[in-house]
Amino acid sequence: MVSSRESLKAWLRLSLTPGVGNITARALLLRFGLPEAVFEQSTSELQTIVSSAIGQQLRLIPLGLEDALETTWEWLQTQADLGTAKVAHKRLLTLADSDYPSSLMLTPDPPCLLYVLGQTQHLHLLSPPVHQAPRAIAVVGSRNPTPQGRLNAHDFAVHLAQAGLTVVSGLALGVDTAAHQGALKGGSPHHPLHTVAVVGTGLDRVYPHQNHALALKIAAHGLLISEYPLNTPPLTSNFPQRNRLIAGLSQGCLVVEAAARSGSLITAKQALDLGKEVFAIPGSIHTTVSKGCHDLIKQGAKLVDCAQDILEELRDLPAVDWHTASAPHLLNPPSALEPLLENEQIGTSTLRVLDHLGQDPVGLDELQIRSGLSTSQLQAELFQLELNGTLGRLQGGLYQKLSPRPKPSS
Repeated sequence: MVSSRESLKAWLRLSLTPGVGNITARALLLRFGLPEAVFEQSTSELQTIVSSAIGQQLRLIPLGLEDALETTWEWLQTQADLGTAKVAHKRLLTLADSDYPSSLMLTPDPPCLLYVLGQTQHLHLLSPPVHQAPRAIAVVGSRNPTPQGRLNAHDFAVHLAQAGLTVVSGLALGVDTAAHQGALKGGSPHHPLHTVAVVGTGLDRVYPHQNHALALKIAAHGLLISEYPLNTPPLTSNFPQRNRLIAGLSQGCLVVEAAARSGSLITAKQALDLGKEVFAIPGSIHTTVSKGCHDLIKQGAKLVDCAQDILEELRDLPAVDWHTASAPHLLNPPSALEPLLENEQIGTSTLRVLDHLGQDPVGLDELQIRSGLSTSQLQAELFQLELNGTLGRLQGGLYQKLSPRPKPSS
């Protein structure tokens, strides 16, 4: 943690110097010590580590340093009032900070600075003792998941959090959002760091804006982390870059749904490169958002259809509470059926529609052929099933069943 305004200025100067990325900064720090010592070196001494051009840049004051210093110092001096009994604390972690997550130190490209917002008193949970795994699991996937994929992300996260794992994701729409929400719902009081959101903007803004309320809840029961300076907008290039932090902070990575070129596969590959476990949920062979998961499984990722599969694989993880870790089969979560099961007016035509839906997405015309129902009757049944949470409407006018076939009413 920066101890003074002058210390903060030195760290910001190092991070803002053109040509000095994380790897170069780390090399300079290992050779000379803290940033203040780096800037005391002569150009010739600096050139023993960096090129002549970068050595000269290190002798100059970067543009925007004073503005960044003022903004960051002011941000650090205040806490965020969450409107509850909790407040969100703010920290700026440096590579020299004892609270810097040890799991990130083992990655090839640890950030020089980490901006942190939330329950920072629990940062130690991201730095387990030597030779122990981080008590966290990454859950990632499509920004446009199927309704079933969204349910899977949520329910897996609930049970993983109940078992004492911190769920790490990226605060994006879709699977990320569902995973954070599930972790907040299932978070164990014995493991107070329910979820961590690694974002691609400065921590003084929330992207996407639809997740503003969710970000506040995460700050109350977890952490938001960014390597990007305050005022950084949501630049496209930042999001693939931040994925390495999601992988680095976690013991393993669960991919819920992912297209063939999904950014989630970047996270999975980075997890594999770091020797982490990778898990993937299979889906319909006719759905493009399952193609990435199927490719991962072909490449050796562990196929999982319930949270227990993951917990069994991570059995040596000390944070897992095996007394509360029993998780039901989640590919067809029973929660989506409850409204239907409570409804005694389930007719034979509704059951016929469910029978003909199968597990793969299907269009209205095909359903009408299969069921033999009139267009108006079929649309009415589909609407009712959608309201009950048993049916999901996909892009392209397709429908998909989200739960097992209920028993007919007597």
